Amino acid sequence: MATIFITGSTDGLGRAAAQSLLDQGHRVVLHARSADRAAVLGGLASRAQGLVIGDLRSAAETRSIADQVNAIGRMDAVIHNAGVYTRPSRGATPEGHAETLAINTLAPFMLTALIARPARLIYLSSGLHRGGEGSLDDLDWTKRTWDAGTAYAESKLHVVALAFALARRWPDVLCSAVDPGWVRTKMGGAGAPVDIDTGQRTQTWLAVSEDPAALVSGRYWHHLEQQAPAREATDPRFQDQLIGKLSELTGVELPEA
Repeated sequence: MATIFITGSTDGLGRAAAQSLLDQGHRVVLHARSADRAAVLGGLASRAQGLVIGDLRSAAETRSIADQVNAIGRMDAVIHNAGVYTRPSRGATPEGHAETLAINTLAPFMLTALIARPARLIYLSSGLHRGGEGSLDDLDWTKRTWDAGTAYAESKLHVVALAFALARRWPDVLCSAVDPGWVRTKMGGAGAPVDIDTGQRTQTWLAVSEDPAALVSGRYWHHLEQQAPAREATDPRFQDQLIGKLSELTGVELPEA
C-alpha cells in the first residue's frame, strides 16, 4: 500500500481522491488551509495517515507544509490538487504575488522542490491551459490589466510544463499532468457535466496503479487517456525559462536529477 499526500483535500476533487485511496487501503496525508477548514474533514481525518495545515497563499506557510509532510515520512506519491479558479482581482499574497499565481503555480513548485522526492508526482491542470500561452513576460501580473480567466489558464499551463520538465530532470520519478474535466464541485458548479468520481479517478490511478499504462512519465491525461497538451508545455526551452522565473519569485531552487 502506498502513502499519498494530497493538497487541498478538505473538499472537492481532493477530498474525493483521498476517500477513494483510503477505501482502497492506501495511506493518505491530508491538507487543509486552516484549522477551521480541517474541522470539516470529520471522520476522514481519523482514517488518514496524517494532516498538515497551511495556506498556500503564503510562502512561509507553504514551506511549513513541506516540513510537516517531511516529518511524517517519505511519500510514495504527491497529488498537487489545490487550486483557485477565477479571482475577481489580482489580490496580493503576504509576499506581494498575485493570488492565482501563488496558489496554482508557486505553491506546487515550492512543494515539489521542498518535499522529499516521491516516486510519483501528479499535477492537476485543466483543458483551459491551452489558452495560457505567452505568459512568461509578466508571470505575476504586475504590468497587465487583470484578467481572471487568462491568469487561471496560465497557471494551469505552468503546472503541465512543470510536470514535463520534471519528467526530463528526474527520470526516477513518474510525473504526470491531469485534466479532470469540468467537474460538479464547489469550483465547477452544479451544472458541470462530469461527476466527482470520474473527476478524481485518473489522478488516483496514476498515484498508485501498477498497470503498465500508468507507469509512464511526462504525459498529459484526461479521463484515463493520454492527450496532447499545449505546444508550449512540451517545449524544453519554455520549461527551463519557467523554472528559472519561479525560482526567482520564490527563492527556491528546484534540485537537479
